[in-house]
Amino acid sequence: MRIISGKFKSKRLTAPKNLPVRPTTDMAKEALFNILNNLYYFHNIQVLDLFSGTGNISFEFASRGTENITSVDAHFGCVKYINQISNELDLNINTIKSDVFKYLGKASGKYDVIFADPPYNFEIEQFENIVKLVFDSNFLNNNGVLIVEHSKHTKLDHLPSFSYSKKYGGNMFSFFELNTELE
Repeated sequence: MRIISGKFKSKRLTAPKNLPVRPTTDMAKEALFNILNNLYYFHNIQVLDLFSGTGNISFEFASRGTENITSVDAHFGCVKYINQISNELDLNINTIKSDVFKYLGKASGKYDVIFADPPYNFEIEQFENIVKLVFDSNFLNNNGVLIVEHSKHTKLDHLPSFSYSKKYGGNMFSFFELNTELE
């Protein structure tokens, strides 16, 4: 994997082969960050990266100037790898080793961008639970967004707060936003 833009543009990172991950492709990641670049000043936002795996998304935010990043993953090897790269590149990424559902059930905080990249083989109820926990726990700042990466075969447009989705190859990003008109 490589960092697409920012301070560490074009830097290649090689994650250990034994990690149970499916990193977001460079094409999909570049498209995602083109969307986000039009919405946010990266140095001013707070990011929560759920199911962070190799830290691919966290590293991209950090390279672009985001200083408040929390990465959550249940796998010790993933957390260890993110910490290693974060230390090598002097990035400010707070890692938490936890089951994402347990973390969302007990944590607090406010974020501008929450990115969730759960396993593509999740049941629809598990995807629904991510969205429910984020919105029930009021994790998003005003104008914040939850982005869920999933297979193009998974449909999430029926969920509350769904805004839109974008497809890139076999990847799909579904965007969820606070419905501030109702408040």
